[in-house]
Amino acid sequence: MQKHTVRVYPSKEKCPREEQLAWKIASVASDNTKISDEVVDMVINRIIDNASVAIAAANRRPVASARSMAIAHPREGGATVFGMPNQQKFSAEWAAWANGTAVRELDYHDTFLAADYSHPGDNIPPILAVAQQLGKGGADLLKGLLTGYEIHVNLVKGICLHKHKKDHIAHLAPASAAGIGTLLGLSTETIYQSVQQAVHVAFNTRQSRKGEISSWKAYAPAHAGKLAIEAVDRCMRGEGAPSPIYEGEDSVIAYMLDGKDGKYIVPLPEKGEEKRAILETYTKEHSAEYQSQALIDLAARMKDKIKDFEAIDKIVIHTSHHTHYVIGTGSGDPQKMDPQASRETLDHSIMYIFAVALQDGRWHHVDSYTPERAQRPDTVRLWHKISTVEDSQWTEMYHNPDPDKKRFGGRVEITFKDGSKLVDELGVANAHPAGAKPFKRADYIRKFDILTEPIITRAERDRFLNLVQALPTLTAAQVQELNVQIPLEKLINNKRDTKGIF
Repeated sequence: MQKHTVRVYPSKEKCPREEQLAWKIASVASDNTKISDEVVDMVINRIIDNASVAIAAANRRPVASARSMAIAHPREGGATVFGMPNQQKFSAEWAAWANGTAVRELDYHDTFLAADYSHPGDNIPPILAVAQQLGKGGADLLKGLLTGYEIHVNLVKGICLHKHKKDHIAHLAPASAAGIGTLLGLSTETIYQSVQQAVHVAFNTRQSRKGEISSWKAYAPAHAGKLAIEAVDRCMRGEGAPSPIYEGEDSVIAYMLDGKDGKYIVPLPEKGEEKRAILETYTKEHSAEYQSQALIDLAARMKDKIKDFEAIDKIVIHTSHHTHYVIGTGSGDPQKMDPQASRETLDHSIMYIFAVALQDGRWHHVDSYTPERAQRPDTVRLWHKISTVEDSQWTEMYHNPDPDKKRFGGRVEITFKDGSKLVDELGVANAHPAGAKPFKRADYIRKFDILTEPIITRAERDRFLNLVQALPTLTAAQVQELNVQIPLEKLINNKRDTKGIF
């Protein structure tokens, strides 16, 4: 890997194109490198994972609404929409919008945490949609997805957006644009312009994940994917972009991140080096914010040692800066302690999540979020006894550059009214590659079955799983069937409506 220094250049000091981060990203995207078997296997795992959570969310309101918008944009030879019949096709950017929302809705797919946060699986919907619309086979799709993951992960390693209250989709859009560039075999110049356009339009504030969190949390990455497709389309027609988008005097770094004196180090593969960043990412066994995964497993472990929850005086979770300030009491969000809060808000409250997991000894993507569960009096009492504090050791482990040494959990101290204590800690979730039970192909398929079994037919399940597991050899026609279909009678919003503008 090469480490690239990224800084702001005043207008009087020219920043050579080959020194610009967007050009370096484009160079990686246009570099046709070898692909190892373990990387192929992980791409397949992540396509299965995305499909499982998308189908489980298919009839939730935000997903159904996004699907309605896509259905209003039919296109012969376009892309498929999760749940809809394979023979019905829609414009790629709208298919990516609908599918990206479905994947993100339950907050249940893969993650990568470093200087910032990310869900690299959000790259799959836009890249797949373009592959379907432009008739690309499995080998090209595989290459495009690996670029999306590679760029996304390495931007997250090098540039912190959260520090400046910018939403993490600002790294997703350029990654998806680069991945589409690889998929289509575009020139370095075209990808360079596409990446810059995508960066320029994708910067948003983190209010989407603060306070009263709404359905936009699911829409945000889908919107980034849609923006990426549109950016590439414009640049394929010869259009340019604001440049240099990262290093310019009025660039995103200068005015949205660390300012004119800002400096970042972004790692990227050298020419000819294999794209392996997807192997550093990890999926979720539980439908909740990733920093809660290990703490859910820890709560289940601690449950058996507690005889009476009413005997608990207080619970303190010692954890990283990110966990404390984003989903803990360090956020200062009263909504995170509100029994009337939305699912999206509860998903970002480690106090709520730990209380329910401690009482139930498990986590469920539906049952753990129902209003009845959130408003249960004994749960509310326990919930309001929980607080978080930042522990410098956990922050240091969270940011460890060695992926094998990163830790995302915490130490929990439960103090009882008689003064006794129960203390335990867990660094990584059971499903993490370094965890007690790392996810393998069988686990991804088991998750798929749990989430989709009540919704799709056995024949459809077998068809999709057999197809996706042959990804590198799929023809263009087979890639167009890389979708999970739901019987229409089980799918709401399966026809064009007149509720909105489209």
